[in-house]
Amino acid sequence: MSKKLHLTFSVVLIFLYFISFAKADLQIPNNSIIPSEVIKIQLVGLMNNDKKFKDSGIEQTWNFAHPDNKKNTGPLPNFKKMIKSKSYQMLLGHLSHTITNVGSSDKWAQFEVIILDKEKIYHKFNWQVEKYTEEGPLKDCWLTTMVSSPIPLGSSI
Repeated sequence: MSKKLHLTFSVVLIFLYFISFAKADLQIPNNSIIPSEVIKIQLVGLMNNDKKFKDSGIEQTWNFAHPDNKKNTGPLPNFKKMIKSKSYQMLLGHLSHTITNVGSSDKWAQFEVIILDKEKIYHKFNWQVEKYTEEGPLKDCWLTTMVSSPIPLGSSI
């Protein structure tokens, strides 16, 4: 292998290592994370969207999306566009949030989420998670299956 090729290969490996290291900071689903914690992980990620790396919060949220939900939203680039759209952009960099359980069973849980956005306007969402039942690494993990459109609740001022 030539020195130039070896150097290029080494630079690419180092680059990939740092990308994977940065993405390793994101939490991945496991069956010990309870439903409300899944939502909290997603909301904290969205609140601090670019803190770890660009769109890290959106990717964190994507990690906890149910596979059926991912089919509906499309691949990650489409999901990023959706979150940055007028419909959901208030989640990015929001100032605070509350999570209230409004119903649950051993297979699903529904929450009311209220966020205070950067403009100091409150928005309400219905957020649902379900326990994944199929075989594989997501078995028995709680994953987001639905987030409603936001309902503006008015200003905090």
